[in-house]
Amino acid sequence: TFTVEEAVETIGFGRFHIMLFLIMGSTGASVAEAMEIMLIAVVSPLIRCEWQLQDWQVALVTTMVFFGYTVFSIVLGLLADRYGRWKILLLSFLWASYFSLLTSFAPSYIWFVFLRAMVGGGVSGHAQGREENKQVVAICSFFNPFLSLGKVFWLAGSLLIIGLASVVNPTIGWRWLIRIASIPGIILILVFKFIPESARYNVSTGNMTAALATLRRIAKMNRAVMPEGMLRESAKERRGRFKDLIHPKYLRTTLQIWIIW
Repeated sequence: TFTVEEAVETIGFGRFHIMLFLIMGSTGASVAEAMEIMLIAVVSPLIRCEWQLQDWQVALVTTMVFFGYTVFSIVLGLLADRYGRWKILLLSFLWASYFSLLTSFAPSYIWFVFLRAMVGGGVSGHAQGREENKQVVAICSFFNPFLSLGKVFWLAGSLLIIGLASVVNPTIGWRWLIRIASIPGIILILVFKFIPESARYNVSTGNMTAALATLRRIAKMNRAVMPEGMLRESAKERRGRFKDLIHPKYLRTTLQIWIIW
């Protein structure tokens, strides 16, 4: 027998990893998320003038984006555990792109705040996972040894939205900037069929057939050979509990991480 992890190690690195890295980084997850989050910074001065907003009203826009992110990350996390990473990730991109486009037609400040909160809720779906730390990582972490390079795409998305704002805002306005910023997420939706469900997730739900199909697809693209034997689930480890975070052994690290974030 063999586990998903052992199969991935046997298959090794290849074309599949490069394709997945480029799709998830350049066309969607990192770039789209960075652009949506950084968008408020380059739009806030304009909506302040257009709707005669006070400082707290401008600040509330950013607050509500992360409020939506916080609330829906819990909901989408539970749904991802139940229905799969792939479905929730697709839903999150559809959701974020839809409400981002709607934001560009916001007739008032109240509508703008509400719609950006919904965008934050959609973006939170990118960060879901059970064993993994991110939704993207949940799908890619077993396949991509240089996943940390994806941070380059976050930087690219941040620089891109700032560069676009310097050209678009003074000419055709902030509403068009929001519409343009939605493009990376829409592109990702169009190429979503190339993104596989997490093989580990399929194994955890007893769907060995789907897990094997994913692993064979990877092996075929990488021109590698699958390990021999039957696929089995990895030995289950005890999952962490909240009270572990405040255990004397980990309390200092926990507080440091909370303060940093």
